[in-house]
Amino acid sequence: MKSIFQVAAFATLLAMGGQTAWAQDFNKGLAAYEAGDFDTALQEWRPLAEQGNAWAQYNLGLMYDNGQGVPQDYTEAVKWYRLAAEQGDADAQYNLGVMYDNGQGVPQDYREAVKWYRLAAEQGNASAQFNLGNMYRIGEGVPQDYTEAVKWFRMAAEQEHASAQYNLGNMYDNGQGVPQDYTEAVKWFRMAAEQEHAFAQYNLGVMYRNGQGVPQDDREAVKWYRLAAEQEHASAQLNLGVMYDNGHGVPQDDREAVKWYRLAAEQGNASAQFNLGIMYAVGNGVIQDNLYAHMWFNIAASQGDEEGQNNREKLTAIMTSEDLSKAQQLARECVAKNYKGC
Repeated sequence: MKSIFQVAAFATLLAMGGQTAWAQDFNKGLAAYEAGDFDTALQEWRPLAEQGNAWAQYNLGLMYDNGQGVPQDYTEAVKWYRLAAEQGDADAQYNLGVMYDNGQGVPQDYREAVKWYRLAAEQGNASAQFNLGNMYRIGEGVPQDYTEAVKWFRMAAEQEHASAQYNLGNMYDNGQGVPQDYTEAVKWFRMAAEQEHAFAQYNLGVMYRNGQGVPQDDREAVKWYRLAAEQEHASAQLNLGVMYDNGHGVPQDDREAVKWYRLAAEQGNASAQFNLGIMYAVGNGVIQDNLYAHMWFNIAASQGDEEGQNNREKLTAIMTSEDLSKAQQLARECVAKNYKGC
């Protein structure tokens, strides 16, 4: 689900002899809004919105969207966003696009979403440019067109929109809409990663691990995997565990490997669940325990991991029926706990 633009519009307008009356009222509402006094903000903005003030209309839409000072009401939010959007307010156009994209307050309609994203994007709204790029990348509301996707991602990326930078990096990484170019992919991944974009940090780690677009460097790979892993990126946690498991870029450390495998496994990552099963099977970083090894192999296998299935069957062959029953019960309990605390 795409997110709306959340910042209240700001206006400080000067007339010939000072602030206009509506600007004074608007800014009084803005000060109240920023102080969390939504009732006063609503009192100041509603009359302006009803008089046709686009900024007040946009902000009133935002309050209905978020349930600030009023019961949350997507239909009312759409009403006010539309009034502001039809006056050319780019933020309102973007938010109205999001409402159509997500089917909030209106029937879901990707074509309408594209229409409003485009209007906002053409005014330079980076979030709208990013979303429009995604619509072209996926082919929702428009024919799929990677070249157009790249065009809009680039516009947003050049405005330092981190997700657009990440997506543009992916387009270069995969050769979609542009010639494949790992160096360019690394450039955009790095820009997004430096803005703490977890997926970009992970991808940058992969590029360093594989030596694509940069010299192969396990230490740099570990650095970026760790940053993503600390933001709970499951694949980064898995890969960081592998680096500790094998002593790549860090001193070999089974306990650290288990730590990161477990964090990824608790998020449902089947490969991490399998690796955790291996650690229990051989007693690396944990006390050797066939029951828990079987449990994790079983859980990984249930998610389609073939190695998990193979190792589960091998372990089953050497376990007593009593131990097998205990291991299966552990697996059921673990799944019921959503893999947490197993």
